[in-house]
Amino acid sequence: MNTLSYKTISANAATVTKEWVLIDAEDQVLGRLASKVAILLRGKAKTNYTPHVDCGDNVVIINAEKIKLTGKKMEDKIYLSHSGYPGGQKEVTPDKLLAKKPTAVVEKAVRGMLPKNRLGRELFRNLYVYAGTEHPHQAQQPKPLKLTSIK
Repeated sequence: MNTLSYKTISANAATVTKEWVLIDAEDQVLGRLASKVAILLRGKAKTNYTPHVDCGDNVVIINAEKIKLTGKKMEDKIYLSHSGYPGGQKEVTPDKLLAKKPTAVVEKAVRGMLPKNRLGRELFRNLYVYAGTEHPHQAQQPKPLKLTSIK
């Protein structure tokens, strides 16, 4: 038997096919939306998935201001940040963050589900989040996608 007849095909930047996907976040639960988007950005649903290559799609999320959180997370959940100086710890709740910058809540959730390395930072650049229904990516013709179709 020829042992070299079955070769593992590994994707690279030249062979990857990237698509544009449009997701409407209206009345979606934040964590479930973020996990599905992270799968799309990583490319794990594709047959040619390669762990060390950016083989995911470009994802455009609209209506980020209308995202939902279950339970009392809108008031009880806390996002912490630190300036690096003594006493420089700041905390903000999702409802205050949605009022100030509506896209930040979705971006933080998706960023937390991506790898914490160079590849993760590169993958995050393929995410575009907008508060309203308008987005400047009409020329790329993103295809609308239901979250229930992603496994």
